[in-house]
Amino acid sequence: MSIDKETAAKVARLARIRVEPDRLETLAGEFNAVLGFIEQLGEVDVEGVEPMVSVTPMRLKRRADEVTDGGMQDKILSNAPDAREGFFAVPKVVE
Repeated sequence: MSIDKETAAKVARLARIRVEPDRLETLAGEFNAVLGFIEQLGEVDVEGVEPMVSVTPMRLKRRADEVTDGGMQDKILSNAPDAREGFFAVPKVVE
C-alpha cells in the first residue's frame, strides 16, 4: 500500500493536524516508511512464541476472584465533597 499526497492530506485533516501543502510529500513519505515497517513486522515468524507482559520474565500478581459487597461505603463517601443518603451528590449540569 502506498500513500500519496492526497491521502496524506486527508489523514492530516482527520487528525486535525495542519500541514502546509509543501510538506505533504514529506508526510506521505513518512507514512509509507511506517507502513513498510509494519509490513516487515508481519513477516516475522512468531509461531510458538508465548505472549509477554514484560521484557523481563515475571508473573503478574494474582488475587482471588471473590465477590464481595465492599463494606466500605462510609469510608469511600468520607472522601466526597458532598454525599447524601449513601451516594455521591453532584451538581445538576443539564436542565
